[in-house]
Parts: sequence; C-alpha cells; structure tokens
Amino acid sequence: MTTFIVLAVLAGAVLHAAWNALVKSSGDKSLDTALLHGLGALVALPFAIYVGLPTPAAMPFIAASLVIHIGYYVALAGAYHHGEMGMTYPIMRGTAPLLVALGSGALLGEVPAPAAWAGIVGITVGVALVGLAHPGEALHHRKALAFALANAVIIAGYTFVDGSGVRAEKAAGGQVWRYVLWLIALDGFAYPLLVLQRRSAAGRRAALAYARRRWPLAALGGSASIGSYAIALWAMTQAPVASVAALRETSVLFAVVLSTWLLKERFGAQRALGAAVIVAGVVALRLA
Repeated sequence: MTTFIVLAVLAGAVLHAAWNALVKSSGDKSLDTALLHGLGALVALPFAIYVGLPTPAAMPFIAASLVIHIGYYVALAGAYHHGEMGMTYPIMRGTAPLLVALGSGALLGEVPAPAAWAGIVGITVGVALVGLAHPGEALHHRKALAFALANAVIIAGYTFVDGSGVRAEKAAGGQVWRYVLWLIALDGFAYPLLVLQRRSAAGRRAALAYARRRWPLAALGGSASIGSYAIALWAMTQAPVASVAALRETSVLFAVVLSTWLLKERFGAQRALGAAVIVAGVVALRLA
C-alpha cells in the first residue's frame, strides 16, 4: 500500500468516525442511524442520476450488496436493541477485517503477506482494546454478542461483494463513484423503514418530530458516510481488499478520540495501549 492510499483510507476512517460519534452522542441511536442513512441516500440520489448508471458488469454486485445490507440492518438493530453501541460496535467492526483476511485468498485470490497479516491482526486487536472498555461484559449479553458477531460476518460479506463490484466496474471502463452513489442511493432507505416499522404510531410521530430537529447534523453525517465508503471502495481497486478493510476500521480509534474530546469520555490506559497497537498495525500494512 502506498503512502497516498494509506492516508486516503485514514481520512475516510476519520469521516466514518465523525458520523459514528454523531450517533453515539444522540439519545436515540437507532433513530439517528436511520436518519443518517436515509438523508445520505437523499444526498447521493441527485449525484447518482447526474453521473449515470454503473456498467452492466457491476449491476449484479450492487443487487447482491443491497440484499446483504438488509441482513446488516436487521443484525445492527438487534445488536443495538440487546446491547450498548459501545460494546457491540467494536465487536462488529473489529472482527470483520479478520474475516475478510481469512477469506480473501479463496474468494479474491489475494493472500496477505506476513507483514500485512501482522498489520491486520494488530488493527483487530487494537480496535478491541480501544472499543471494549470491559471485554467480559459482552459474555453477559449473549444476544447482543450473537447479533454483533453475525453482523461481522455480514460486513465481511458485503466487503467482498462491493470490493469485487468496484473492480468489475473499473474493468468495464466505468467509474467507482457511479457504483458507490447508486449503492448508497438505493440502500439508504431500508434501515429507516425497519426502524419505523418497529415503533408504535406515537413512536413514529415522535421520530418524525425528532428528525425535523436533527436533520441538519444527520445530513452532514450522511455526507461523511458517503465520502468514507467511496474512499474505501476506491482504495480496494488500488490495494488488497483485506488490507483496506482493516485500515478502515481505525475509525474506531478516531471515534474514541472524538468521544473523549467532545463527550468528555475517559481515554484510559487500555485505550492508550489499543491506540499504540493500531498505529503499529498501520505501519505494518504500509510496509507490507
């Protein structure tokens, strides 16, 4: 991975952390996540129409990704329903890159080099240290843990599909941005509908009132989400998918830094150790 690709993916991780910090700061995390994805889709749609449709080669991958993302949203809602975001999110995001690395040889023909493996494992361990202040707590929330681990598998699945999809788009003479914009524009309404469906009539009215107050921040978060995933998928056309997937999850570290700064959360020795392990993993990926 070149220095430029590493810096680009890290910039995308900062964007990813920004919208997750926004969700973490809210009083209704499921609703804020839904609002962010819905507004992100509305932001992406006019740009998607402007740039035109992806190539036919990419269409099956977009269709498959949309189906996989429905499973992602169901598992996400289950994880947040049975456990705190601070516990389930690091499990989901930290485990997925390791699964991508394990499967990339068979599915993509990309076997990580030893230095890349060191980087991927380092980032995974570092994310767990940073995100899980009380690792044993997850064992007492088995349903949340099950949903989070299931979602890690799902995240690995759509990473493989979208990584292959953008490569197919590029190989057919298309543009990565077309793939990203149409995926986000088509995908962004599934989770909001799921969240609203799970609420009573009074809850839906309260959700709409909340959305009217919160939408400017959510629109910024949705835009950050688009930029983050666009950078990651572009990087997957330039570097091994497993390495990009691992590097993207440094967003957990950036999210914790933002939470410490904005929400006055305690950083602590464990998170400092995790940060050091993540940095070592990033260096290993750069040298791989």
